[in-house]
Amino acid sequence: MVIRILTVCLSLLLCSPAVAQNKAAVQRQFEGWLERVVWPQAKRKGVSRGTFERAFDGVQLNWDLPDLVPPGSKATTPKRQRQAEFGSPGKYFNRGSVDGATSVGRQMAQRHGAALAAAERRTGVPGRIILGIWGRESGYGRVKIPHNVFQILGTKGFMDRRAAYFEGELIAALQIAEEGHVPGGAMRSSWAGALGQPQFMPSNFLKYAVDGSGDRRADIWQSEADTIASIANYLAKHGWVKGRDWGFEVSVPASVSCTLEGPDQGKAISKWAAMGVTRVSGKPFPAHEARKQGFLLMPAGRSGPAFIVTPNFYVLKDYNTSDLYALFVGHVGDRIQYGSKDFAGRWGNVGGLYRSDVAVMQRALERQGHDVGGADGLPGYKTRRSIGRWQEKNGRAATCFPESSMKAALR
Repeated sequence: MVIRILTVCLSLLLCSPAVAQNKAAVQRQFEGWLERVVWPQAKRKGVSRGTFERAFDGVQLNWDLPDLVPPGSKATTPKRQRQAEFGSPGKYFNRGSVDGATSVGRQMAQRHGAALAAAERRTGVPGRIILGIWGRESGYGRVKIPHNVFQILGTKGFMDRRAAYFEGELIAALQIAEEGHVPGGAMRSSWAGALGQPQFMPSNFLKYAVDGSGDRRADIWQSEADTIASIANYLAKHGWVKGRDWGFEVSVPASVSCTLEGPDQGKAISKWAAMGVTRVSGKPFPAHEARKQGFLLMPAGRSGPAFIVTPNFYVLKDYNTSDLYALFVGHVGDRIQYGSKDFAGRWGNVGGLYRSDVAVMQRALERQGHDVGGADGLPGYKTRRSIGRWQEKNGRAATCFPESSMKAALR
């Protein structure tokens, strides 16, 4: 706790008496900004004055949020990732998270079977996939969503590094309040402004939240039926292909290079099978999938489970841009419905590097002409396969994952 307080003080420059005395002045500037900038935009979007005033009644700036740039201070490049450790992807699938999401998900499948079935009929999105997302985002509504959305988005829209983005989300939140989907006091959000049990940003609420209970509201805070219907609608609108699975765990022979990974290197699933890629279950790929496109996914390179995924996997990534997130959702969904076990492939002893170490490797690969997807310190599929191509070019066995032994060669 002491470390956190010191970090906040240094990053926001709020520990000096001069700045502390200025908080009241900044609050007045904030209130002026609401009137001059936010209210005219909200009015043009059909928000009433009454809704606007109720939303900001008693709202004070939240000085504890990250990435704030108070008026008069200079924005600096954040260094929060410099010494962040990059761990093994296997940590994402820890026993407690997987088993908890599965066991509670099975209870929810029984309790809300009618709503899940109705959503699947309307959208083609399987109930188990809806449950996987619901469980990951809010623990099936059991995780507390603590913040006043107008305080969060007001603060970030006024003085965040990405103020313009959050200002737009604030206007969207006011539109939601105006439409009366839920009483203003119940519009709780995460620290980043994500709303309700599906954790929609307000602009996504306006696009994808729907009524699943028949009361003509989309209450994703208190209604499980609305939550289920809204998650399904989001996935459907992002291109979920009815009748296709999300993917299959596979065994990849040494003759198939891990550099073939990625959504831009798809092949008919029958072609992957002809190359020697087989399902770990021993079953053949489903006949209806054979001629359709599949993509190699190796989230830990050769040091972890491998998968042939379908376009639906990348629809799950639209919900949260992470391979591991999409994999977790699909895996938990399968466990809920089919009683599936752990992945057959084991996560190897990888990770332990700092993200700054990975970023150095990424920049070195970029200088050699590789597309790593950006030097962000995170080994996404473009970085993984670039490492594999570099390894192959230099006479090394391709593992397609950053390792400590590469640090000296990739600088």
